[in-house]
Amino acid sequence: MKTFYSNGKLLITGEYVVLDGALSLALPTTYGQSLIVEPIDTPKIKWTSIDDKGAIWFEDTFLIENIFTTTISRNEIADRIIQILKAVKTLNPDFFNQEKGFKITTKLTFPRDWGLGTSSTLINNIAQWTQVNAFELLEKTFGGSGYDIACAQNNQPISYLLLDKKPVVDVVNFNPTFKAHLYFVYLNKKQNSRDGIAQYRQNIPHELIINEICKISIKIMHSKSLSEFENLITLHETFISDIIKQKPIKEQLFSDFEGHIKSLGAWGGDFILVTSKDNPASYFKDKGFDVIIPYSDMILKN
Repeated sequence: MKTFYSNGKLLITGEYVVLDGALSLALPTTYGQSLIVEPIDTPKIKWTSIDDKGAIWFEDTFLIENIFTTTISRNEIADRIIQILKAVKTLNPDFFNQEKGFKITTKLTFPRDWGLGTSSTLINNIAQWTQVNAFELLEKTFGGSGYDIACAQNNQPISYLLLDKKPVVDVVNFNPTFKAHLYFVYLNKKQNSRDGIAQYRQNIPHELIINEICKISIKIMHSKSLSEFENLITLHETFISDIIKQKPIKEQLFSDFEGHIKSLGAWGGDFILVTSKDNPASYFKDKGFDVIIPYSDMILKN
């Protein structure tokens, strides 16, 4: 039996524009997903997916020979698993044979709808298991910038950059002295990143704006005070708002909040980053948002 584990992710800066070469700050989370592999003697893959409460949310059995030959659609989750395994076969043709099979169990440590990387952690775990390049496997399946794969593989904050469409990942020393005033609030709905990217692609940003986002990312990585950090995330929100033609989430939902707010990843769902001198839980709970996680509970410690 072998066990693989990958970290969840949060993109702090560079949402959308990371696709076009903007330098971004990304943070691996304390939450993640494991994949347990047990060999079996029959040429099948027995797949079980378990959520953060210990409940089975998906279960199926695949004949290995059928994975690579059939085109019959089963259901969305099964089809996605088959797509991933087919992509593995193109990257490592010798991995699967029809002599033996595997019992696969995946286990999440966060709710599936939180948007912390159910897909990216799965891709990275499967890549570790099958000995393929996780970034290449992502490209052949879900697509995207790949920052989430970089978070899955690193236990510290990272800067992420696509250079000639290749990932450049560096560990950074982002450990803000003001992290006691940072919180993550879940917006009660999972945002589809692919939909957000499609909308972004209708409004490609000017290179000058991408350069400005790069500068903001660097300044945020080195910010020394809460007020400096707040000014920078507000400026970042202004630039992205202009690109995607959407109002910042604070204007939409939290205009009376005294602290500062920044969207993370695709706008409109998943988590937001909140700054507050006092614990803001009561404010957000009064508005129906019950998941408020302090920075130190969400982000892996340096």
